[in-house]
Amino acid sequence: MKPAATALLLVLSFCGLGAANAACDTDGGAREILRLRVVNDYGGEVAASKDGGSTWQVLGRVLRYTTQVNPRGYTASKWVPAGHVAATAVNAIHVNVGLNPEEDRGIVFSILPRQFLAPPKDYRSFLSPDSSIYTDIPAGEGIFGGGWAPFVGSPLYLQTAGDARPAGDARPAGDARPADGGLVPIAAGYVPQQGDRIVIVLLKPEPYPISIEFENREGGAISMRYADGTRELLGYVVRPVRGVGRFEGALYAGIGRIRANHAGVVDISTSPVGSLGAFQIIPAGHSLSPEMHLAWERTQWMIVGPLRESSALWDGLMPVFYQHIRPDYLPGDLYAEDWESRLLARFLVDVETGDGWRPMPVRRLAPDSSVPLPDWADSALEEVRWVRILFPAG
Repeated sequence: MKPAATALLLVLSFCGLGAANAACDTDGGAREILRLRVVNDYGGEVAASKDGGSTWQVLGRVLRYTTQVNPRGYTASKWVPAGHVAATAVNAIHVNVGLNPEEDRGIVFSILPRQFLAPPKDYRSFLSPDSSIYTDIPAGEGIFGGGWAPFVGSPLYLQTAGDARPAGDARPAGDARPADGGLVPIAAGYVPQQGDRIVIVLLKPEPYPISIEFENREGGAISMRYADGTRELLGYVVRPVRGVGRFEGALYAGIGRIRANHAGVVDISTSPVGSLGAFQIIPAGHSLSPEMHLAWERTQWMIVGPLRESSALWDGLMPVFYQHIRPDYLPGDLYAEDWESRLLARFLVDVETGDGWRPMPVRRLAPDSSVPLPDWADSALEEVRWVRILFPAG
């Protein structure tokens, strides 16, 4: 096992037991690749920096700010340390700011794409309208899976006003002040205030894998592969996936793309943008949550567990559910002049059905939840022997 991965696995095995505190902070042993800044105010910039905050690129604007948090976050939010991204998706970013012991849930606020100013009817995923920062960025683009999305576990900071220049402003020659104007970690109990400059730092673990492979059978191996050819056994499949279902947000993700990742799920789309169809990979611990009882009754979930010598439960465990995977794809990549390099820089999920690896089969469903799932949905992935998440190259 790689030394850096071994250390993270040991720490996150502990985090998986719900210890959402500073002991679970795994920011060490990783390299910064990106910063995102959201100014929590009407018209505030949503910007990104690839040079540690020296220069910023505007990605969008805030349409509505928030000064509230939700004390009843979704269950898996409690497995992420306070002050870190708890979920990254094409349709939302959720942030954990503490643990509510009475509810046994995380306390969260969210950052949302423009479509959620008027949320879809009968929305069946976590949504907290009053504790959300709404942006003008479309779902599936920008920070919502369009090349600028954070990882689960990305730490958050507040930027002081010392040098918080607007995006595009140049630093004067010889200016020795910190490029970020000073960053203060967001701690448990944080509540957003109007005008707050919230900075998310993306830390890429090193060494970084090139793929994670799931043997889609009961007791099947889960392994991570590195560029040097070495493999690392992560765990095993408790219950294989056989079908597809209607999972919110798949409308904004393409075939074989990551729709969402949080401490209790990897959501993978099987349908084109504009259609519903997906399946989920969830940890054994989360499958025991009251809201996840269907995972043992239906076929649209793959349930995974740790190595037998590890914890009996597996929640928020690196690398499947923490700090490694994010939605990252734009349909226009296929038509760009540098399409090949763009595709290599994105996450992709493919399958093996006995005759070699091939693209994810297209399985789309009617988006109307009042219409029962067709009979074929429960066996739509019956032929899949392996599922593989391919990581960006470089």
